[in-house]
Amino acid sequence: MSRRQMRKDPYGELHREEEAPAEVVVCWLCGRPTGQTIVWHHPVPKSRGGRDVVPMHPICQKTLMANFTNSELQRHGMDVEGLLANPQLRKFVDWVANKDPDFTANIVKKQR
Repeated sequence: MSRRQMRKDPYGELHREEEAPAEVVVCWLCGRPTGQTIVWHHPVPKSRGGRDVVPMHPICQKTLMANFTNSELQRHGMDVEGLLANPQLRKFVDWVANKDPDFTANIVKKQR
């Protein structure tokens, strides 16, 4: 290798850089770290004027949509504690707390 290549080693810097740990994204509803699949959910539905998005597990989003209508979600807005006051949702969050971040299961839709 010539001296010029030694000074300007384009690949040498890649090997010297330390890999930074990936930033942990936390689920908006249950507070657990998300896995490989992240759903970006609108807490206030887009049909009701919602623009903000939050990261969620797919199973958390499915459960939220099964237990609340769009108008109920609009009333709660970004208030997670208000949503967790629902006994069915609180029971789900307590149950899923010890599961793997990529855990998935079938969700039964609430009878209206």
